[in-house]
Amino acid sequence: MTTPNFKTDLRVYLQDARDALLWKLEGLSEYDIRRPMTPTGTNLLGLVKHATGAEALYFGATFGRPFDGTPLWITGDAEPNADLWATADESRERIAGRYRQAWAHSDATIESLELDAVGRLPGPEAHEITLHRVLVHMIAETGRHAGHADVVRELIDGTAGLRPGDDNLAQGDATWWAGHRARVERAAREAGR
Repeated sequence: MTTPNFKTDLRVYLQDARDALLWKLEGLSEYDIRRPMTPTGTNLLGLVKHATGAEALYFGATFGRPFDGTPLWITGDAEPNADLWATADESRERIAGRYRQAWAHSDATIESLELDAVGRLPGPEAHEITLHRVLVHMIAETGRHAGHADVVRELIDGTAGLRPGDDNLAQGDATWWAGHRARVERAAREAGR
């Protein structure tokens, strides 16, 4: 019988989501990683920039371990959506590098504290929160944004899947996928009548 290690399990899922988010930048031009692909401006590099600020807030400031992350507009520290896009002079390398630095800082927080350690989330709605709750929140937050990145990347160049070498998709060539999409479209039209 194996003994569960809850902290390790949570870290594995968080890292998996982090890796997926960064992978979506690979092989794309500067334009494509910044390109707004939804009416609200969702773009790949902005998602990474936002995740950096979220890690800095939740694993840093919350536990008295400040990290100079991207200021988050939602906390009132930046103009609306400033953390969700990159200016022309903010390089891919800098944003991805800061994200990796935020991981290391976050991982040091996780390693140094017990899951029941209590921090205080700063901001207008400040409240106490455990490391366990922060980990669960950040897994959900990062996974959500990795999902956004999945869709954005597929819209840009058709690349889809969970990670390199494991796309976690049904096997099929372009013809199969076109047929599948057509079938889904037919079902939607029939249901909409």
